[in-house]
Amino acid sequence: MGTVAILLRVMPESPEVDLGRLKDQIRREVPAVKDIREEPIGFGLKALVVAALVDDAAGESDAVETAIQKIPGVERAEITDVTLT
Repeated sequence: MGTVAILLRVMPESPEVDLGRLKDQIRREVPAVKDIREEPIGFGLKALVVAALVDDAAGESDAVETAIQKIPGVERAEITDVTLT
């Protein structure tokens, strides 16, 4: 069993969500997160692109996605890429 890198796109509920605070909360709630960057969407809205490393076990990547979706201020989180490391 190996490790996989996953990329998730996290959409905040609105442009008023404090992205700095949201990044900090994601890092606290999901220790597997290695990097978070902002991606402009339009009309002042930015998404967060979250990179995490998890075990290549069934359900590990889905657990990260679910944990991020439960954070206040997150409208939606979706896995956009999964690669073996």
